[in-house]
Amino acid sequence: MTSTKPSSDSKGPSTESAPAAALHVGSGDPRTLIMNNLRQSGIFVALVVIVALFAFLTDGLSLSPGNITNIVLQYSYILVLAIGMVIVIIGGHIDLSVGSVVALTGAVSAVVVIRQGQPWWMGVVAALVVGLAVGAWHGFWVAYVGIPAFIVTLAGMLLFRGLTLRVLDNISLSPFPAEYNRIAAGFLNGLIGGDGYDAFTLLIGAIAVAGYVVSCFRTRVARIRYQQPVESFALFVARMALVGAVVMYFAWQLAHARGLPIVLIILAALVLAYGMLTRRTVFGRQVYAIGGNLPAAMLSGVKVKTVNFWIFVNMGFLSAVAGIIFSSRSNGAQPAAGNMFELDAIAAAFIGGAAVTGGVGTVVGAMVGGLIMAVMSNGMQLMGVDQSMQSVVKGLVLLVAVAFDVYNKRRAGAGR
Repeated sequence: MTSTKPSSDSKGPSTESAPAAALHVGSGDPRTLIMNNLRQSGIFVALVVIVALFAFLTDGLSLSPGNITNIVLQYSYILVLAIGMVIVIIGGHIDLSVGSVVALTGAVSAVVVIRQGQPWWMGVVAALVVGLAVGAWHGFWVAYVGIPAFIVTLAGMLLFRGLTLRVLDNISLSPFPAEYNRIAAGFLNGLIGGDGYDAFTLLIGAIAVAGYVVSCFRTRVARIRYQQPVESFALFVARMALVGAVVMYFAWQLAHARGLPIVLIILAALVLAYGMLTRRTVFGRQVYAIGGNLPAAMLSGVKVKTVNFWIFVNMGFLSAVAGIIFSSRSNGAQPAAGNMFELDAIAAAFIGGAAVTGGVGTVVGAMVGGLIMAVMSNGMQLMGVDQSMQSVVKGLVLLVAVAFDVYNKRRAGAGR
């Protein structure tokens, strides 16, 4: 009786079990493995290095409980924009209008709540409706008319900035009622006690770490099952430990300040939801397919126009969320609100590993990229660095991040 077990020199596909196959996953050229591991884990290492650097340069002030809380409050809206922007970039597009949309949605909310005297939640609803309408406007021109997103959103940047001025009559509106202000400036604390610290904040931090570890482990097992390359197990464990330590230190500092910011809960919910959307849903896979290889996606039956339309509707929605948070944080609406926010969001996505050509990027990576920008900006402010020099440093960091992506692609192409 002839055995069906393939010989060791067989050229056909292997039938070995997944655990056995896992022994071969990740083997190959050491330089390739190093580059792959750098791409997967380098952004986390970079964040830790930058945090440590500014802690040293500011004599620990950047890691004080009060300052860490301020970083969350001051940059949360940029992180919200980065979630939407990375999806836009994965799809092979760009959105230059998000700063103007932040200003417009905040202005609409202020008119409804402050000028018209409506309940605070009516302002939130009005802002979200306007954001969705703006996203649909952009999506129509990009998806169904075929105008490049760069041009459409550049026009939108001018259009919606002008509408903001008209809505506000060129004046600022303030203040919002306390309930609205609590969205970006409120805290949850004292729910389960703690002697000199907020135990609830530590509990949430521990749950977040556990969820992250479980998610990463499941992703690793799935990649091994399908014989896809993964980082070494030692590096995987080291990354889990590093992320866990950073998150728990972060939670510890928040627990010794004012507790858990409400805006951080909103941001965490968005990260979880959009992480699932991009990794676990048909829509998410189609966005990657369109950005990675548009002709192949079309031949595979992906409804490219529909997906592109909803990419921009989603960006409009998240711009409205950021507008609500920013206006709540500012306790008012200003005609110049949101200026240059789009550049910070784009920088966060690219620093976090998104590719300039589309098809590559993650929500978590965009969050880490945004945190790198936030820590850098905050650290330089604490050091008294001039605003012009801050712009120079951030521009150089963005350039290096994109150059690293281009270098990786060239190396990968040369290895084929």
